[in-house]
Amino acid sequence: MNKKKAYRLCKELGILQKPRERVQTHPRRLPRNRIVTGSNQLWQMDIKYGYVIGQERFFFVLSIIDVFDRVIVGQYRGSSCEAKHVVQTLGWALASRVETGEAMPVVRSDNGPQFISKLFGDTCESIDLVHERIPPRTPDLNAYIESFHSILERDLFRNRAFMTFEEAYEALDAYMDFYNHRRMHGSLKQMPPIVFSEWIKTQEDVSAFHKAM
Repeated sequence: MNKKKAYRLCKELGILQKPRERVQTHPRRLPRNRIVTGSNQLWQMDIKYGYVIGQERFFFVLSIIDVFDRVIVGQYRGSSCEAKHVVQTLGWALASRVETGEAMPVVRSDNGPQFISKLFGDTCESIDLVHERIPPRTPDLNAYIESFHSILERDLFRNRAFMTFEEAYEALDAYMDFYNHRRMHGSLKQMPPIVFSEWIKTQEDVSAFHKAM
C-alpha cells in the first residue's frame, strides 16, 4: 500500500495527527531597491558545493561579497555547513571590515535553512543587523554572489579534480587570494577588489560608482 492510499484511509478514519504550525521567530524582510555608494553597505551571501572525487563526497563553500567593491569579505569551507558556521563567518567578516561605531551592512541571502535559523536570526537581532531574504526563484536579487560562485565554478572547480579535502581547501584558499588581490575587474576600473577598495577610500567623489541594487 503506497503512502497516498495510507494517507487517504487515515484521513477517512479521522486519525491523522494535526500538522504542527511553524512559528516564525524572525519575520522575513524582503529586499529593497538600495542605492549603494560605498563599501560595507550591502553584503550578499550564499552557499555553494564543491566535490572531492577521491573521497566521493561534497564540501560546502559559504561566501560573503560586498556588492560595492566586490571583495569576498568572508568565506567558510567544510564538510558541513550549519547555522553556527554562518554566524561565525559573518562575525569574522564584520570584525575585519566594520569599525566600532560604524553602521552595520545590510546582509542579503536566500532562504536556505542556515539563513532562516533561529540562531542566525537571533544573532542579527542582537547586533542590530538588517537581514534581507530574497523570494524563492529570484536569484537575480542576489546577483553579485551568484556571479562570484559562477566564476569560482568556472575558474577552479571545473578545472581541478580534488583527491582530498585538504587539497580542495588549499586550492580554494589560493584562488581566493588571487581573486581578492590580483584578479582584474572591468567594473572596478581594471583593479582587483582589495586594490579598488583601498583606492576608493582616497577619492572624495564616488558618485560615478553609485549603483542601484
